[in-house]
Amino acid sequence: MTIEAVITDLVLETFRLNGRLLASGDALVADLGLTSARWQVIGAMALSPVPLSVAQIARNMGLTRQAVQRLANEMEADGLMRFAPNPHHQRAKLVLLTAAGKSAFAAAMKRQGAWASDLGAGLDPRKVAAAVATLRSVRQRLENGTDNGDDHAD
Repeated sequence: MTIEAVITDLVLETFRLNGRLLASGDALVADLGLTSARWQVIGAMALSPVPLSVAQIARNMGLTRQAVQRLANEMEADGLMRFAPNPHHQRAKLVLLTAAGKSAFAAAMKRQGAWASDLGAGLDPRKVAAAVATLRSVRQRLENGTDNGDDHAD
């Protein structure tokens, strides 16, 4: 197989996997007032050592600022997070988890541990680690602009 064929297979399988992960994540945390997208944003906030703005969360998670802003607005209305003044930027508010947001994140992560254990049962940890390394490398190439996306053949 050529590298082009293998990369195409990797991309297609990643798309299929992403869809399944989102559906599984949605089912896992639905009763907590979360979706996979909300969980992703709350996770970025919870795991950051400093408060973040919407734009920073979007950059860190590979999402659009508009999508994160929409989710943040929804989660603020639901009491999961709040906006706070940003001493470094007048208009870019910081997003902070409320007690309810912290509780929802903790509950989601507790479930995620058991889910990940079940999902990984019988898989070779070295092969999974190699898959992670490969996906990280591809992501980094895309982030660094080394994917040659501008060099399309005519």
